[in-house]
Amino acid sequence: MSTKRRKRHSPDQIVRKLRDADAMLNAGKDLAEVLQTLEVSQSTYERWRNQFGGMKSEEAKRLKQLEDENRRLKQLVADQALDIQMLKFINEGNW
Repeated sequence: MSTKRRKRHSPDQIVRKLRDADAMLNAGKDLAEVLQTLEVSQSTYERWRNQFGGMKSEEAKRLKQLEDENRRLKQLVADQALDIQMLKFINEGNW
């Protein structure tokens, strides 16, 4: 079992690490060296590359904000749908 703590990276850090990775890969380092330098796994690197590929730092921040807002709005809709369902049930008198 690993004792290493899991890190959460901000969008800025991810974009910066991807930019550093590109520079190291262009300098001739192999992917294993780059991943070890960045202290991330290959699956994390590939996920970041797919999600934040050509983004700038500001774009990554905005994406994160929009994802958070979308999550909150989905939660609100789910709560409202549950309230409506409960009110319909009570209105039918089945309780």
